[in-house]
Amino acid sequence: MVRDIRAEARELPARPCLSPYRRFTRDEWACLRADTPMTLTIDDLNRLQSINDPISMDEVVAIYLPLSRLLALYVAATQGLFKATQRFLGADGKVPYIIGVAGSVAVGKSTTARVLQALLSRWPNTPKVDLITTDGFLLSNAQLKRRRMMDRKGFPESYDTARLLRFLSAVKAGESHVEAPVYSHLTYDIVPDQVISVDRPDILIVEGVNVLLPSRPPRDGKETSFISDFFDFSVYLHSDEALLEKWYVKRFMRLRSTMFRDPRSYFKRYSDISDVEAEEVAKDIWTRINLRNLHENILPTRARASLILTKGPSHRIEEVALRKL
Repeated sequence: MVRDIRAEARELPARPCLSPYRRFTRDEWACLRADTPMTLTIDDLNRLQSINDPISMDEVVAIYLPLSRLLALYVAATQGLFKATQRFLGADGKVPYIIGVAGSVAVGKSTTARVLQALLSRWPNTPKVDLITTDGFLLSNAQLKRRRMMDRKGFPESYDTARLLRFLSAVKAGESHVEAPVYSHLTYDIVPDQVISVDRPDILIVEGVNVLLPSRPPRDGKETSFISDFFDFSVYLHSDEALLEKWYVKRFMRLRSTMFRDPRSYFKRYSDISDVEAEEVAKDIWTRINLRNLHENILPTRARASLILTKGPSHRIEEVALRKL
């Protein structure tokens, strides 16, 4: 008797979904807001949004208030776990909850991080919420030039990762006045002798393109730390590459008439060329540096995030994926 393999295959039960995420449409996610109050005003949003990254009150209500509610539950549970551990050890101290925000250049990480900071700082149990970007831990331009790495700025090897790990370790250990270097987008470089101090916050938000990237494990089996080891929760902002390029070029063109005109700007030379030339420069930088970094380092870390927010053409978040517990 000849077996009908095709018929047999049709009768097999469907394989269960192996995705580690539960996915929500925008409307489904918005329903999870429950009674979380709106604590931001239109003026607040105007101050918080980045250049060429519009955010509306509707976006906060539909996306960020449900996320705020979720994080309120997570933070409360984690604080309870920390206290239980401290009672067990007979120790005392304050352990901050650390949130990582990752994603491509031009996807809107800065706006997301600032909106989260504003919302979370209005909770009664977490009044102190600090925010740092990993830009401050980039190697200086002088160091990058010596190593012939200026075209790889933003790639993992362009950061002082050891210093960033020491910073996160100290913050997580509850140390006071932990210092982080400062980066200037105007001069496109580290600001000499300038630091910001993080002093035992309730929550610390760490924003950067490569914060979810794992380190290479040591071959000898010794202990090593990844940046994401210090995160209690992480958010990855995602969008199609064509949209990311469009947003990057649009931001670049807008900066030509603002920041780039400052005599101190690293990109001053691009403020006086024609629009056609400037657009060509922006596309070249995007393709040669930012798109390559996205493919090699950033996008592969998306599946390590606790939450993935996917943006559509108008910067609206259209899908939310929450990692299953």
